[in-house]
Amino acid sequence: MDISPQTSATVIPAERPAWSAVYAMALGVFGLVTAEFLPASLLTPLAASLGITEGTAGQAVTITAAVALVTSLLIAVLTRGIDRRRVLLAFSVLLVASNVLVASATSFGAILLGRVLLGVALGGFWTMSAATAMRLVPPAMVPRALSIIFSGVAVATIAAAPLGSYFGHLIGWRNVFFAAAAVGALSFAAQLATLPSMAPSGTTRLRTLVDVLRRPTVGVGMFATILVFTGHFAFFTYLRPFLEQVAGVGVNALSAILLGYGVANFLGTPLAGRVLEHRLRPMLIAMPALMVALGIALSIFGRLPAIDAVLVALWGMAFGGVPVAWSTWVTRTVPDEAESAGGLIVAAIQLAISLGAAAGGVVFDSRGATGVFVAAAVVLAVGVAIIVAGVPVRAEAKAG
Repeated sequence: MDISPQTSATVIPAERPAWSAVYAMALGVFGLVTAEFLPASLLTPLAASLGITEGTAGQAVTITAAVALVTSLLIAVLTRGIDRRRVLLAFSVLLVASNVLVASATSFGAILLGRVLLGVALGGFWTMSAATAMRLVPPAMVPRALSIIFSGVAVATIAAAPLGSYFGHLIGWRNVFFAAAAVGALSFAAQLATLPSMAPSGTTRLRTLVDVLRRPTVGVGMFATILVFTGHFAFFTYLRPFLEQVAGVGVNALSAILLGYGVANFLGTPLAGRVLEHRLRPMLIAMPALMVALGIALSIFGRLPAIDAVLVALWGMAFGGVPVAWSTWVTRTVPDEAESAGGLIVAAIQLAISLGAAAGGVVFDSRGATGVFVAAAVVLAVGVAIIVAGVPVRAEAKAG
């Protein structure tokens, strides 16, 4: 089986950066991630309105993640003959339709259908983000473009839950989803005005995913990705119980620490984007290595809220560049099949979210929140070792 890159399929990058299109992509990401997080902040009124339990309502989040995982693996194949501009615009249409359907739902089945549409849009948009960035800016500027696109995640992470909860109380949960639909419509308009036509490249098939995984270092890189994200999501999932049970913080202090994490995460994304342009491999190693040190420090100083606040913020800043770094690695390692490789990265991250939460739960029940942080540090350390030993990086592309 020939698994070498096919020159004819290589994406031709832009000669001049289309920054307006990059920012339109960031707006789309903000709309998608905001919609993904909204049910968590509106769970109680949504469940009461439909006469279901909060546990049942929570499946609206689960189904979105599951559909996003499947979509990330299949979307490059299913849309291989379609202009990428049209595909991305279609995802924005699905975002609008999803939010309108949820806002108008009179049954839980209708909500699930809306969340399925969101899962398709979410998984598809993420899969194509790295490959699209490669076509919007010159090669040397891809990390910066990706950091801008991923900043939409950080903003949504900070804003979606508190704003959803606040406005849900003021105007009702249905109107919050209508507002999210308006954000989706705005992102559609921005993308319609700025995205250039992008003909599909390559001849992606289902077999392409296997071919990409069999290339030297790709499988190892995906495994390292799973470990790094598993370690992070084990930490993040059980951060609140750690702060409440070990540090003994109250509601106000908890909110302040989580806000500090979110702000630091937002700042870390563009900062990392600048450094990644020329220091990708050192950053792939340094960011999870710093998270290892922070996890150990938290397990030692966990009873001191002031120190915890600083350590948690540093973790947020360190992790801010991790998604950008691995997406950049994809564009350099598999430039001719960036969409397929991007789908594998998205699938790996979705798997890591599940593994981190599940494995963290087992450790939490037996060793407590501090045990989770120690375990997360161990998983991250293994990830760092694998990156050092088996994940090389191509030299950064030169502008012009």
